[in-house]
Amino acid sequence: MIALKKIVLALIIIGSINWGLIGFFRYDLISNIFGSNLEFVSRIIFALVGLSGLYAITFFKGQRSY
Repeated sequence: MIALKKIVLALIIIGSINWGLIGFFRYDLISNIFGSNLEFVSRIIFALVGLSGLYAITFFKGQRSY
């Protein structure tokens, strides 16, 4: 389970860096790495980043606010 959380965290970081680059510089890192020929791979990565974000919501489960 710890390995899954580390993978999810890495995907979230990749996604946030990519969105930051898009927002500030209009540069899509993922699409530029894989190019237009591998658009399907880019879509898979974007989907995994999205699922990772949804899974990360569970990280707040069980945390107490003091």
